[in-house]
Order: sequence, then C-alpha cells, then structure tokens
Amino acid sequence: MGLTGSIIVYVLIWWVIFFSVLPFGVQSNKEVFKEKIEGIDPGAPKNPKIAKKFLITTLITSLIFLVIYYLVNINVLNLREYLQ
Repeated sequence: MGLTGSIIVYVLIWWVIFFSVLPFGVQSNKEVFKEKIEGIDPGAPKNPKIAKKFLITTLITSLIFLVIYYLVNINVLNLREYLQ
C-alpha cells in the first residue's frame, strides 16, 4: 500500500469511527432550558467533549489502520490477486 492509499484508508476509517464515537456521553439541554430561548436548539448537547472524542477516534483508528496495514504487507489482504 502506497502513501496515498494509506492516507485515504486512514481518513476513511477515521471518519467512520468519529461518527460512531460522536453520540457517546451526550447530554441534551432540554432540562437546563425549561423556557424557550430563541436561537438555541434544545437538542444540542451541553458539553460535546469534541477534543476527547477526536483523541479516542484517532487512537481507535490508528489501531485498526495498523492491523490493516500489517495484513496488506503480509499479503493476507491482497485484492489484486482476487481480481486476476
């Protein structure tokens, strides 16, 4: 796997994991704002903890990518053989 392919695979895995991790630990503002305040979505999270989720996503993605990269290098995941 070349550099460009590695970057593309890493970014794709990162986004999938990020959208999977995003809803963990979300608490809505529904109880905080009993009255209606204009311009604030009641379903928006109080503290989304985005930096923590970025770090968790990067760690999980790095582990998954290392496994995939290793399997490609030892020719266990070699799609070119199956296409011939």
